Amino acid sequence: QVQLKQSGGGLVQAGGSLTLSCAASGPMFSRYNFGWFRHTAGKEREFVAAIKWRDGVTTYADPVKGRFTLSRDNGRNTVYLLMNSLKPEDMAVYYCAADFAEVVAGPPEPAYWGQGTQVTVSS
Repeated sequence: QVQLKQSGGGLVQAGGSLTLSCAASGPMFSRYNFGWFRHTAGKEREFVAAIKWRDGVTTYADPVKGRFTLSRDNGRNTVYLLMNSLKPEDMAVYYCAADFAEVVAGPPEPAYWGQGTQVTVSS
């Protein structure tokens, strides 16, 4: 079983950047697939990005393509979400997630989740 601890986030002006981190504890970090999701009050949780353990291939939701970058550091057991050119519509609680299965936008949900971190973008 893996435990996920998130850090980063906070308040940023539109057009600015933030990096979210997700540190994993537990065995076999390098065998987990990771993803990020976000949730805004009154809306359904939204897929943001995912990275595969096997080949490091990343996928992004259309609203964040070209602005967000997901990476992983197996030596540090950490994944990072670099968010550039932030927009007010990016404001949400962001969640890191992990699973042995591929993390995808639709069901099934990943098995493991971080605690969530708030990203606030001021216009």
